[in-house]
Amino acid sequence: MPVSFTAIDFETANRSPASACAVGLVKVVDGAVVESDSWLIRPPAGHDSFTPFNVRLHGIAEADVSEAPTWTAQLPRLLEFADGDVLVAHNAPFDLGVMAAASLATDAALPVLRHFCSLRTARRVYDLASYRLPLAAAAAGFTDLVHHDPRSDAEAAAAIVIDAARRTGAADLDALANAVGVRIGELAIHSDRSGAERLVSGATFG
Repeated sequence: MPVSFTAIDFETANRSPASACAVGLVKVVDGAVVESDSWLIRPPAGHDSFTPFNVRLHGIAEADVSEAPTWTAQLPRLLEFADGDVLVAHNAPFDLGVMAAASLATDAALPVLRHFCSLRTARRVYDLASYRLPLAAAAAGFTDLVHHDPRSDAEAAAAIVIDAARRTGAADLDALANAVGVRIGELAIHSDRSGAERLVSGATFG
């Protein structure tokens, strides 16, 4: 099915959503993966401590990102890769929340971003004991997952959405959203009356 989007996955240094330390990206055009990339990120100051729990999950330590680009330095590269696509992620509020929090922490300008959740989609398409990424990806036929490797996780999220489109016969991502009852949400940051930037809440993550 000709769904097109960019799948994204972040790893974080600690519990702060602003502590992005790695990103994986997968470009899907007309239902096929055409490009993928991943890179390390030096988390913003004040959000840059690496907790043992997170390091055990993804294997990225503070020394690994000491020479990595900062959030503001790498953000243009990320946005250029996505090129205005809907961003797909497994538990999209987490990954889009990382983008919002890191941008707010660094005063980085972030455009309005549309997003779609492969986790919520998997819950509508599959009958599984758990909808965690490894099981949902396997249901989609993606069996090479290296969990918490950001590129691999993004590939798995992409596989779920591609498979869901195939199963439902959806002609594009909007049709898939309608078919499974998971809307394409929007992330926006704007200024409140005091001039301080804040994350739009409520309908932001549908």
